[in-house]
Amino acid sequence: MTRVNLLLLVAVLLTALYLVHTQYESRRIFVELEKATSQGRKLEIDNETLQAERRSQATPLRVDKLAKDKLQMVPATAAITQYVTNRAPATPLAVTASGKP
Repeated sequence: MTRVNLLLLVAVLLTALYLVHTQYESRRIFVELEKATSQGRKLEIDNETLQAERRSQATPLRVDKLAKDKLQMVPATAAITQYVTNRAPATPLAVTASGKP
């Protein structure tokens, strides 16, 4: 009877130690999950902020202002437009017997 009691005591102690270990691992994994969730939320907020910044940077008024200020660009007008004309007459291509030039 003593052996059975001793065996049952060892089994209960091992089960209790396993339960404590399992609870510890569960808490540790839960904390990691919370950290990852928090980091995911932070990344989503950062992404939304960057998207809003990108939209504000690409407005037509801002692009026009940068083109004028930094690149010294001006709108095209008839006064500054130069037209290129071809003064030499175009020569027709010789057509071969196969019908291809």
